[in-house]
Formats: sequence, structure tokens, C-alpha cells
Amino acid sequence: MITFMVSLVALVLGYVLYGRFVERVFGVDDRQTPAVSMADGVDYVVLPSWKIFMIQFLNIAGTGPIFGAIMGAKFGPVAYLWIVLGCIFAGATHDYLSGMLSMRHGGANLPEIIGRYLGNAPKQVMLVFSVFLLMMVGAVFVYSPASLLQKLFGSNMADAGLLGDSTFWIIVIFIYYLIATMLPIDKIIGKVYPLFAFALLFMAAALLIMLFVKQPNIPELWESGLGNWGVDHLNFTKSVFPCLFITIACGAISGFHATQSPLMARCIKHEKLGRPIFYGSMITEGLVALIWATVAMYFFYNEPTAGYEEMAGGKEVLSAAPGIVSLVCENWLGFFGSILAILGVVAAPITSGDTALRSARLIVADFIHLEQKSIRKRLYICVPLFAAVIALLIWQMANPEGFDVIWSWFGWSNQTLSVFTLWAITVYLVRQKKNYFITLIPALFMTVVCMTYLVSEQAFHLQGVAAYAISIATFVTALVWFCLWYKKTEKTN
Repeated sequence: MITFMVSLVALVLGYVLYGRFVERVFGVDDRQTPAVSMADGVDYVVLPSWKIFMIQFLNIAGTGPIFGAIMGAKFGPVAYLWIVLGCIFAGATHDYLSGMLSMRHGGANLPEIIGRYLGNAPKQVMLVFSVFLLMMVGAVFVYSPASLLQKLFGSNMADAGLLGDSTFWIIVIFIYYLIATMLPIDKIIGKVYPLFAFALLFMAAALLIMLFVKQPNIPELWESGLGNWGVDHLNFTKSVFPCLFITIACGAISGFHATQSPLMARCIKHEKLGRPIFYGSMITEGLVALIWATVAMYFFYNEPTAGYEEMAGGKEVLSAAPGIVSLVCENWLGFFGSILAILGVVAAPITSGDTALRSARLIVADFIHLEQKSIRKRLYICVPLFAAVIALLIWQMANPEGFDVIWSWFGWSNQTLSVFTLWAITVYLVRQKKNYFITLIPALFMTVVCMTYLVSEQAFHLQGVAAYAISIATFVTALVWFCLWYKKTEKTN
């Protein structure tokens, strides 16, 4: 567990040292924030900073730092490296700067920020892209918590009735989505989310304690290097590059976060609160991802007996992240602890789903210039939006591989969104004559990751030399484009 403990310390130091550096690069000041200057009692509402942190953390968490970390752990200890470096230098930087840019531009949504710095064409693409991504979030983050709730009540109640039916839970979650999306942000989100965030953090803290109690014998980074651990019983043949960087998204970097940050950018009273809220939430998510990656290492690789062999039913859930969550929590935390832990895992995707649809409503409203103080005008957008998400969910449930298809495209779309966000922030930093390397390097890296994943895994299934040739060409093209644009910008300034 040495790699794990070093990784925990590195993340904390990353917040203290690099987070402060990024804050200085941006340059916070005492100007009025949108929560004060544009207060409307619906979306622009000043909230206490601790509450905003808990909401932001829960909004961006979803199942990403849990399910993604579990699946990413199949690659072996190299997952630790991506979580730590990705979180500090890419994800938290991405979240902080996108959130602060939104605040500086009146709580602007992501397509507006991309349009301002990358142009109108990318703005229109990102408008459609981000709304569709948020709809996918709404769909996938209904299915997984409904499944967990069905298993929770179905396995612990002799006659569960409707409570043991996943369709019932899907309907309940959708009703909640509609209510939470429609109401002012301080009515449900501001009151309930901090409690759910506490449950998620409690679960992570309880598992952290159990890791130190059990001291599992898991592989260290220097024992496997940077390659895929490749244990036969996992039947896992995906390549580390680019698949690891798509699989572990929310624990390292996620474009979805930039669609959520504007919600809280409209509730912050002072700019100086940006680092603990935006950068700090991402570091906290990285800590959760580290804990779950380590739990999964125990489950997959512990010596001399892997966790899946020690727990009854372990072999049946080797490829199912929700099943691993249920099994580990039940065995390690007992009945009541497992209920609270599972509720934390359930609450995370549900709350990410409803804030995703809230973000989609606001993005569409900004695009068509439809004010949102009126409930009737909120319904104009919510009704067709929810109808589209329900249709997507019905298709997903009717197809045996529907969830996997949507999840894989969601993973690629999610990281592609981070690419556009990082490039927009880089343009901003160049124009402001600030240190643009802090986002240029992650932008180049994630551009190559997304292109390689698209041609090798999602669309064209190219392998070997062909895929990596395209990767190199993508890197060179992006770098040359930036250098030419930078040279032109310097001349005009």
C-alpha cells in the first residue's frame, strides 16, 4: 500500500502547492460575483461556501470516481499515476479555471465560454454536443442507481414488492429529476445535496479506515511499471493508452465538470472561494477515486488470496462495478454501514443526473434567450428535454448492450468536452498574457487521447502502427495550429 499512501499525500500537496499556483496565475480580485450582481432567487443565489463545496463535489462525482476507478484498477497500479497527475495538473486545473471563467462572465455556460474564445462554429458544435452529453448523463445516471436500489431492497427484504423493481425506481428518480430541475437551486439542491455528499464522503472514509486495518497485499507501481497488469482471470485486454485515460475520467479529468461549475459559479459570494470549491472538489474526488482504486486492487489482485475469492459471489461480479461496490460494502462495513455507503453511491449519480439536466435547461435557455424565472417557461424546455432522455433510456433498456454503448460514447464525449474546455482556457490565458502552459500541455495530451480512442476503440478500430501514427499526427497538427495562432496573436497585440 506504499503507492496508495504516497498518492494520498501527493494529492493533498497538489491542492496546497499547485492549486495555489494556479490561483495566482488566474488572479482573483474583489469584484462582485454574479451571485451578488445578478441575483434572481432561482439560479443566481448566494449560498454558504461549505454548502457550495458539498454541492459541487456531489455534482461532479456521479459514479465516475467509483465505477471508473474500479474499472481503471484492472490496468494495475499505473491507475494511481493517472489519478494523481491527472487530477492535480489537468482535472483540478480544468475545473478551477472553467469555474472562474464562468464567474467572470456572469455565470456563463460552457458553450458561451467556448464561443467567446474559440469562435462561433465551435460554440454551435459544443451547444449540441454538451446538451446531448448531459442527456446521456441523465440516462446512464438513472439506470445504475435504480439497479443498486433494486438490489439493496430486493436482497434485504423478504417481500420487497415495488421496492425490488428497478422500473419503479427509474420512475421515482425521474419524478425527482423533474422537481429538482424545475425548483430554485436553494430549495432542494441547496438543502439535500450536502447530506448526500456527507454520505459519499463517509463511505470513502470508512473504506479508507478498513484499508489501513486490513493492510491488503496489493501490487506496487514499481512492481508492474506502466504496462497493463494483464491478469488472465479478468479477461481484460484493453491497452493502457488510450483506454485508461477514458476509463478513469471523473477521478482525473472530466469535461462534464465544466458543465456543472457554472451552477455553483452563480452562487459564490467571493472569488477567493473558487480554489477550495472548484480545485478542492476535484482533489476530493481524486481522493475518493484513489480509495476505490485501492479497494478494487484488493478485489482483483490481493496476494495470496484475491478479494473476489474471499467474498461469496465475488467471481460473479468481476466485470460489474456496481456489484463490486455492493459486495465490498456489505463485507467490510456491515449491514448498516453498507446501507449508508450504498446510499452514498446511489445519491452521487442521481444528483449528478438532475444537475446535468438542470445545466441542459440553462444552456438551451441561454441559447434561445428564454428567461427562467417563470415556471411555465422552465417547462417549455424541461418537457421536450425529459422526453428525449426517457426515449434514450427506453432504447438503452431494450438493447442488451445499450448501457455499454451509451457509457462508452459518454466516456469519449466526456473527455472530448474537456479538450474543448482546455483549449478555450488556453486561449484566454494567452490573451491575458498569463502562464498558458498550465492548460496547453493537458490540452495537447487529452486531444491525442481522444483522437486515439476514437480511431482505435470507438469508430474505426485501427490498431498498432496505424492508430499511433494518427496519434502522432494529431499531436503535431494541434501543436502547429497553436503555434501559428499564437504567432498571429502576438503580432496583433
